Amino acid sequence: MQRFLFLDRDGTIVLEPSDYKVDSYEKIDFYPGVFYWLGRIVHELDYKLIMVTNQDGLGQERLPEELFWPPHRFIIKTFAGEGIHFLEVHIDRTYAHENAPTRKPGTAMLQHFLDEGIDLSTSYVIGDRLTDMELAKNLGAKGIWINQDPGLGANEIHFAKNELEKVISLKTRSWEDIYYHLASLEP
Repeated sequence: MQRFLFLDRDGTIVLEPSDYKVDSYEKIDFYPGVFYWLGRIVHELDYKLIMVTNQDGLGQERLPEELFWPPHRFIIKTFAGEGIHFLEVHIDRTYAHENAPTRKPGTAMLQHFLDEGIDLSTSYVIGDRLTDMELAKNLGAKGIWINQDPGLGANEIHFAKNELEKVISLKTRSWEDIYYHLASLEP
């Protein structure tokens, strides 16, 4: 059975800047240890990577396309240079108040996984917000909550936090912890 890691971008594989916009090369700061440990996950544990990220207002004045795409492509290219490839990249451009089904924790960007009947019970959503953990619940996957700031995304979730706790299999700030957690589950 194919396993997937649905990865948030900002706050998970790159550190989130104080203004929540990675719109220049200077704002790219990779999460500590992500290349080494995510590389080991991909090469040793056979997970396919799917990036799923909310980018509020992409293409509008707040986050113009011409400022977003060069750093984003650099991030993808840098991971590829380390042998870490994303099978798919999904970017939602809406704001939370729009309640778009494509915005995490909605599953519309990933609907093809559900339509194809792919069993996601051995897959994980890794992210720094409760909305990422709710996405895990909505997909039938498990969650790994990195950074654990309970305020991030708390106003966007639809389930009580104690309901989300049931899908969270690890709370950490370390990619090393994520690797060892996933490795411990190997048959």
